[in-house]
Amino acid sequence: MAQLRVFDKDEVHELLDYETLIQRLRDGFREPLTVPLRHHHHLPHSGNQGSLILMPCWDLEGFGVKLLSLMPDNTAKGLPSIQGMYLLFDGKTGTPVAAADAAALTQRRTAAASALAASYLARQYSETLLMVGAGALAPHLIMAHRAVRPIQKVFLFNRTQRRAFALADQLSGQGFEIEVVDNLKSGVEEADIISCATASDQPLVKGRWVQPGTHLDLVGGFTRDMREVDDEAMAISRIFVDTREGALSEAGDLIQPLERGAILEDQIEGELSDLVRMSGQVRQNPQEITLFKSVGTALEDLVAARLLVELG
Repeated sequence: MAQLRVFDKDEVHELLDYETLIQRLRDGFREPLTVPLRHHHHLPHSGNQGSLILMPCWDLEGFGVKLLSLMPDNTAKGLPSIQGMYLLFDGKTGTPVAAADAAALTQRRTAAASALAASYLARQYSETLLMVGAGALAPHLIMAHRAVRPIQKVFLFNRTQRRAFALADQLSGQGFEIEVVDNLKSGVEEADIISCATASDQPLVKGRWVQPGTHLDLVGGFTRDMREVDDEAMAISRIFVDTREGALSEAGDLIQPLERGAILEDQIEGELSDLVRMSGQVRQNPQEITLFKSVGTALEDLVAARLLVELG
């Protein structure tokens, strides 16, 4: 039996460069993979909303599953709130092939999926990016977007400003200008691309601030109660999602305005799989506002895990 290959977080980040991963995801979203809706299991003994999340995906070549623990109380203990492992199996024998740090894998594939969407939806000459949120995903989203668009300046906004300054220090010397802003409105008005990765339960970005031609990338807001943009921002945008089933079951940014009638379901023009099957740019004109809502899909995990094994 072949030895199980194990990839820790440092190896995941080292091996999965954004350019290659974005291209593999582009190919992966064209393939007939089976992706059941993720399983959420509440763990009542774990304190504040602790849960186990299972994300399987498979095709004829193999299958994989991501197992995540979500423990919000960990933050007060100095521990990550999300931890887990990804397991990859051979399709013919069921033999475990590889295990990888799930948090690192998720950070890389999530950022790459956003950049893949932006490669179709953001204007070709987009040079300014506003990053809303300074958590673990923020640096990956910034660097992934720079892999598909000529980003020269990054604005950072975070409610706890010291975290924004810490991220700015971390990213200094990367070949682009970075500025922490304390006024979200001004950052929104300046940006070609706005990427949000927060756990906010109240809309942060207002539609009246968003300028013509902007691309909105919404990565946080992974429950029905969370919001990153208001109803107006949704209503004025051409909307795309990673998967329709996942977004309509979990994304508060879509579910809440749909329930109020602020938007209609047919405003969701397509999924990532639709985008990658289109030829050329999807934008119809440089003034329209586009929006990509990501909730994550196990397809991305399987593609990233296979690339790890190939490169490792």
